[in-house]
Amino acid sequence: MSTAPQAKKSTPTPTKATSAAARKPAQPQEPSAVEETHDQIVRLDPTLIVRDAYNARTIDTEPDGDLKASVAELGVQDPVHVRPLENGTYGAFKGWRRAQAQQAANATAEADGRPSRKIPAIVRADLVGNDAMTHLLSLIENDHREQMHDRDRVKAIETLALIDVSEEQRAKMARALKIKRAELRAAREAARLDDAQLHRASVQGFDLMQMAEMADVSDVSRAAQVLEEAHAKDAAEEGGGRGHWDQALARLRQTKADTEARQAALDALEKADIPLLPDYFPWGTKDTSRPLTDLRTPLGAPVTADKHAYCSGHTARLDEEFQPVWYCSDPAQYGHKVRPGAKPTKQSMTEKEKEARARTIAGNKAWKTARTVREDFVRRLCKGKSLPEAVRQLALRTVMSPPYLYAKWCEKGGTEAVAQFLGVPDPNAEGSRYSREGDPFDDLVSRQGKARGWHQVFAQVAAAFEYSMREPKAWQGLDRHQAAYLLCLKAEGYRLSDVEELAVAKYLPQPADEDQAVDQAA
Repeated sequence: MSTAPQAKKSTPTPTKATSAAARKPAQPQEPSAVEETHDQIVRLDPTLIVRDAYNARTIDTEPDGDLKASVAELGVQDPVHVRPLENGTYGAFKGWRRAQAQQAANATAEADGRPSRKIPAIVRADLVGNDAMTHLLSLIENDHREQMHDRDRVKAIETLALIDVSEEQRAKMARALKIKRAELRAAREAARLDDAQLHRASVQGFDLMQMAEMADVSDVSRAAQVLEEAHAKDAAEEGGGRGHWDQALARLRQTKADTEARQAALDALEKADIPLLPDYFPWGTKDTSRPLTDLRTPLGAPVTADKHAYCSGHTARLDEEFQPVWYCSDPAQYGHKVRPGAKPTKQSMTEKEKEARARTIAGNKAWKTARTVREDFVRRLCKGKSLPEAVRQLALRTVMSPPYLYAKWCEKGGTEAVAQFLGVPDPNAEGSRYSREGDPFDDLVSRQGKARGWHQVFAQVAAAFEYSMREPKAWQGLDRHQAAYLLCLKAEGYRLSDVEELAVAKYLPQPADEDQAVDQAA
C-alpha cells in the first residue's frame, strides 16, 4: 500500500531588500533634546561655581592635597555637573571638590602672573527647580566614592524622603539607590545615630531599616553589640532572614520600655512624696510592712489608698509592670488591723528563693516580649500568597478536632486579633461587647473565600492560640496543642525565643528516646 508523499511547505525566497533589512542592525534610539544637552561640555569660569544646596556631600567637602596638586598641574579632567542658579552662578552637585581645587589653583596662578584655567562642566538647565532629582544624582555620584561619609549618605536619603514628590518618583529614587522604599522612610530615624554608631552599623552591613531600629534602642546598654551578634547569627544561617534580629530587637525594646516605665513610676512617687519600700530586707531584719489589701480600720472597714494617703506609714512597692502597690510600713504602729484570713508576712527570702523569683519574673517578661515578634510572623503568613501545607494542616486539625482552648475562644467571639492578622478593619471595633456583629467576617469570606479561605481559617486558629497564651506565666505550663502551634511556626521559619524553646522542650524527643528508637530500628 503506497501513500502519497507529503507536500513540502514552500518558504518564500527573500528578496534583496528583505535580506538587507534582516541583516541591518537595529538603529539606536535618537536622544532627546534634553539628553543631548547632558552630553555637551562647556568651559566655565570657576569663580561662577558654588556648592549646590542639594549637594549630598556635607562632610569632607574640601579638596585634599593630592587633588589640589593634580588640578594645579593638569587642570580638571572630569567635568563637574552644575545647574544654573538665579543669581547667575552655577550650583555644583557633582564635582564640587574639583571645582574648589581649580579655584585655588587659579588664585595661585593669578598671584604668580600666570593665566588661569576654565573648568569643564555639564550644565543641567533641566534640573532648575527639580531639587529631588538634583539631590538623587548627587547622592548616586558620591555613594560610589569610598570617601563618602556614612552620615552624608543617611542624611541625603533622609532629605530625599522629605522632599515633596509623587510616590512614583519616590519609588524611582529607591530603585536608583537599590534600596527598599521602606528604607527611604527609615532614613530619618537612622540619622539619629551618632557618627561612631553609623560607621559601626555600616561596617556590619546593616540596612537603613536596621539602622533605624538600632537608633530606637541606642540608649539601652549593649544594644549595638546585641544587634550585631543577632545580625551575624542570621547571616550564618542557611535561610537567612531576620529571626535572631527580631527577637533581639524585641528584647531591647522591652528593656527600654521597662526602664522608662520604672523611671516614670519613681518620678510620680517622688513627686507625691511617697517612700518606696525595698524589695528585700537584710537577713534577720523584720519586714513590718503590709499591703493595704491585708488591712482594716479599727472599725473593720477596708483601708483604701485614698484614705491611707494621710498615714505616716503610707509607702509603696512596684509590681512587675511597674505599677504601685500600696503598703503601710508598720500597721501596728499606725493603728491598723490585719484582716482575718490574711497570709502571715514572710520574712526575708533565701538566696535560692530570690533566684527562683528572678527567673520567673525574667521568664514572664521574655514571654510577653516574644509574643509581639510571634504575632508579626503570623501576620506575614496570613498575608502571604499561599499558606504552607503544614500550617493548613494545623488549622484543619484544630477546627475538626477542636481543643478546649479553641472552643473557649470561639465562645468569646473575638474579632480584633483575626482582623489584625488578616490586615483588615475589625468589624466590631465600634461596637460594645453587647452589640457585636453576628457574622463579622461574612463579607470578607464572600469576597476572598475562594482564593484566601485557608488564610482566614488559620488567622482564626492563630488568634485562639495566642489568646490562650496571653498570660505572662503561660510559658510555665503549655499543653501539647500550644506546643504544636509554636513548633509549626518554627518549622515555617519562625525563630523561637529562649523562653519559647524552654516552654516546648518537654514536648520534643529527648536524647534517650531517640537512642531507644535507633536501637529498636536496628
